[in-house]
Amino acid sequence: MADPPQSQPRSDRGAGLFGVIAGVTVFLAFLLMAVQLLVNLYAVSAVTSAAFDGAHIVAGHRFADRDFSSMQRAQTEAEAKVRAELGQFASQVTFDWSQSTDQAVALRVRGRTPRFLLPGLGANLGFDRIDRTAHVRREDLR
Repeated sequence: MADPPQSQPRSDRGAGLFGVIAGVTVFLAFLLMAVQLLVNLYAVSAVTSAAFDGAHIVAGHRFADRDFSSMQRAQTEAEAKVRAELGQFASQVTFDWSQSTDQAVALRVRGRTPRFLLPGLGANLGFDRIDRTAHVRREDLR
């Protein structure tokens, strides 16, 4: 009598491949989100610091009341220093001095953050825009 044909035992080789690929993909996605968060926090911090410095320069500048040309020169000087402080990122921001009054200087800086995420993902998390306003009170000597 002939022996019945024996079937080969099934191998488990490659069974965890899809799980490993999914795990590595999720890990890399979280790593990318963490990098985007750190870059965003750094950019917001740098813009906030530079905006305060610019507003402080204008607030400390001595000019007569209603002397708009002197105030404009002080704002231009402060804006140049802020742009130098921000480096290459300065080309991506705009400055707005319109909220300034006789008693206080306000500098609003708006721009886009550098991105590492896909275009649709960062906007939902609030990582796409920077909008900071620095208010500094003017002090006049009497």
